Amino acid sequence: MAKTLEIRWHGRGGQGAKTASLLLADVAFNTGKYVQGFPEYGPERMGAPITAYNRISDDPIRVHSNIYDPEFVVVVDETLLTAVDVTKGLKEDGAIIINSEKSGEELRPLLNGYKGKVYTIDARKISVAALGKYFPNMPMLASIVKVANVMDEADFLEEMQGSFKHKFASKPEVIEGNMQALRMSLQEVK
Repeated sequence: MAKTLEIRWHGRGGQGAKTASLLLADVAFNTGKYVQGFPEYGPERMGAPITAYNRISDDPIRVHSNIYDPEFVVVVDETLLTAVDVTKGLKEDGAIIINSEKSGEELRPLLNGYKGKVYTIDARKISVAALGKYFPNMPMLASIVKVANVMDEADFLEEMQGSFKHKFASKPEVIEGNMQALRMSLQEVK
């Protein structure tokens, strides 16, 4: 049986973690993968911690539950490092990606002894430069594609371009900014 890639997203309501996980599922599906992308709902409000999940596989996925032992964790809001145990169950041969201007080594003391790889990306800087506003989900989406090697980067960008043309059909002016945010993020995740 082929390995299923499992990803857990941590964000706050309104930051786009759910949207990013669903977009990742869409683009992976369009490249022939079996996918799941789903949020964990509760009484969340704008700004409250939320969790979303992805499973991506070459074979049909038979499991339909939350993800408890992910290979990768994406943290859309660095303040969650002290509010939620984002490393719970995270496999040490995987990685965590954190939206922060700080380095992974600066953030490691907040990761409950996690010994695996720590990547960071300054999603604020990228989204403000590309979009003029702070939307962290596109930089975080590109960073997980890069770090987890979900798919070829050119295929990812092509699929996202098509997705944006559909999603933003009535606002085509936002497509290039989102594409620029994705391209910048693929280069800047460290």
